[in-house]
Amino acid sequence: MPMIKYNPFTTELEDFPVGLRVFQDSLSRLFSEPASRPWSPAVDIYETENELVLKADLPDVDPKNVGIQLENGTLTLKGERKFEDQKNGKGFHRIERSYGSFVRAFSLPDTVDGEKVKAEYKNGVLTVTLPKKEIAKPKTINVAVTE
Repeated sequence: MPMIKYNPFTTELEDFPVGLRVFQDSLSRLFSEPASRPWSPAVDIYETENELVLKADLPDVDPKNVGIQLENGTLTLKGERKFEDQKNGKGFHRIERSYGSFVRAFSLPDTVDGEKVKAEYKNGVLTVTLPKKEIAKPKTINVAVTE
């Protein structure tokens, strides 16, 4: 018995209006072309006593293809993970990872000192350290108690 590949997106398109055909073409392209799938890296943001720290998972992203911008209280990460075409006789059996450009933007509190931001890329993880201004750091005041 021969196997028949089922594709739920194939139908007799001439019966559908033009708008629906365009939508259906876009949807099938989204699921079939790995280089055009939208993606967004996972990000963790946590706060310590002296800084905010943002960690973004960017496996297989060349650090040269990553941009970090801090402007008007917004931190923007931009980058691109490029798709390897079939080279050196490699033939893909399955492609599940997403490729292409991404942009993530995060609003920052006024307590961040934008002049001292540091970024590090190690083992596929981008770490952006955003120090707090001196005014925002907690202060301990000792109060002398007299009896």
